[in-house]
Amino acid sequence: MKTIPLGQSGIMVPEFCLGSMTFGTQTSEADAHTQIDMSIAAGVNFVDVAEMYPVNPISAETQGRSEEIIGSWIAKNRREDLIVATKHSGAGLKHIRDGAPITGASVPEVIEGSLRRLQTDVIDLYQLHWPNRGSYMFRQNWTFDPSKQNRAETLDNMAEVLDALQREVEKGRIRAFGLSNESAWGTAQWLRLAEESGGPRAASIQNEYSLLCRMFDTDLAELSVNEDVTLLAFSPLGTGLLTGKYQNGAVPEGSRKSVGSANLGGRVSERVFGAVDAYLRIAQKHGLDPVHMAMAFTVQRPFGCSSIFGATTVAQLEHILAGRDLRLSDEVLAEIDTAHRAHPMPY
Repeated sequence: MKTIPLGQSGIMVPEFCLGSMTFGTQTSEADAHTQIDMSIAAGVNFVDVAEMYPVNPISAETQGRSEEIIGSWIAKNRREDLIVATKHSGAGLKHIRDGAPITGASVPEVIEGSLRRLQTDVIDLYQLHWPNRGSYMFRQNWTFDPSKQNRAETLDNMAEVLDALQREVEKGRIRAFGLSNESAWGTAQWLRLAEESGGPRAASIQNEYSLLCRMFDTDLAELSVNEDVTLLAFSPLGTGLLTGKYQNGAVPEGSRKSVGSANLGGRVSERVFGAVDAYLRIAQKHGLDPVHMAMAFTVQRPFGCSSIFGATTVAQLEHILAGRDLRLSDEVLAEIDTAHRAHPMPY
C-alpha cells in the first residue's frame, strides 16, 4: 500500500483509510476488530473515527461506541501498529454537550473523553468535525449563504481553539491537527493564524470526495497543493451508490438505505442513477471492478489524498482491499472526465 505525507505533520499515512462509523451499530465489535486486523495486514494501518460515532442511526445511547470498540482493540494489541484519527463534534448535536460549539475550553474536555474511550494516551490526528459558522457540505451547497457570518468572531474562535490545541500538542496528547467539512477560505484562515501564532498547522481536511462529488477539484485542490494540506476523502463510494447496488430501485438487506437512510443523506436524486450508470459502463468496458475504479480515482488526483472507506461487513472489506494497488490508465481517466462533464454534481 502506497503511503503519502499527512500534510507537514511528519506522519506518513496509507492511501486508504479504514472508516469506523458503523462500528457499534451495523458492525459488531468482533467484526470491527477483524476489520482492523485485516486492514493492517493489507498495509492500511490508518483508522478514522469521531466522538459522535456510530451512525445508522446517530443516537445518544450509542455515542462514543465506535471509539470504545477501537479502544478495546488497542488494549489487546500494539498501539504503534495503528494511526488513529478522531474528531471533535461541531455545534448542533443536542445529545453532545447540548449542541455547544467548538471552543478553546471544550478541546481538552473532548480530547480527554476520546483518549479514555480509545484507551490510549495520544491521538495521531485530531480533527474538527465541522465549523461552528456552518458548512456547505452535505448538500447544503445548494442554499449556502455566508452573509450572516461574523468574521471577527470566527477568527477569534479559531485563534482560541488553536491555542488550546497547541497546549494539547505540548502535553503529547495529540500529534497533528486536521479540519473536516471546511472551505478554502476557512482552511486558509486556520493556516494563516497558525503561522502567526505558532499553533499547530492544519495537516489535513476531511471532505466528501468521489466520482459523484467533486467540489474539492477547484479552490480546495489549489490550496491543498500549495499549502500541503492532505485531503482525507470521505464517501469515496458515494455511500454505496458507486457500487451499483442501488440501481434499478434495489435496496439490499443490511445496506445503508435499508436501515433508515432512504435518500442516503440527500444523495438520491433524479440524476444520480444516470451518473452511476455512466461510471459502471466505463468499469465494465475496461474490465474493472466499479468499487476498485471509484477508490483508485480518488487517490490518483493531482493532490495528496487518503481515501476513507467504510465496510459494514468483512466480505465488503475484502472486496475493497483487493483493489488497493490499482492504478487507472489515461484512457479510463479521460472517459471519467467525459462522464463527469455529462453528469456534473448529480446531488
